[in-house]
Amino acid sequence: MEPIVSIIMGSTSDLPVMEKAAEILNSFSIPFEMNALSAHRTPDEVEKFAKNAAGRGIKVIIAAAGMAAHLPGVIASMTPLPVIGVPIKASLEGLDSIFSILQMPPGIPVATVGVNAAQNAGILAAQIIATGDKSMMNEVIKYKESLKKKIVQANEELKAVKYQYKTN
Repeated sequence: MEPIVSIIMGSTSDLPVMEKAAEILNSFSIPFEMNALSAHRTPDEVEKFAKNAAGRGIKVIIAAAGMAAHLPGVIASMTPLPVIGVPIKASLEGLDSIFSILQMPPGIPVATVGVNAAQNAGILAAQIIATGDKSMMNEVIKYKESLKKKIVQANEELKAVKYQYKTN
């Protein structure tokens, strides 16, 4: 089994957030790899990874970093693959990470999800893969339907909540 998604984090301290992306990819049966690479501490390894990812069969990269969150953008500058950035809440409520990942120069896009929203990054990766894979598209559709069912169920449960002035 060869990976088609790569999850890259600045350090293993990001794992509690990034494991949410791994869980989603796993639930979609998407083979993935996970590595720690630092744009500042291991720039040569980041360059080697980014320049070789497409040739290794990777289709989507999910990259996360906190504080000076340059990792997703640095990777995006060196690969033709789509990069999804996950801002990590490390300081300033994650605003520094959001801006570092979101504000990319023209020609170097990074899709950016919310702070600590690695689950959404995993879903987005599945959706990107689904554009060229009919069976994956069916899995994404089923997943989206399950979200709808959760809300319908939640409304059924809310009917049982009683307050003197609640009208439904």
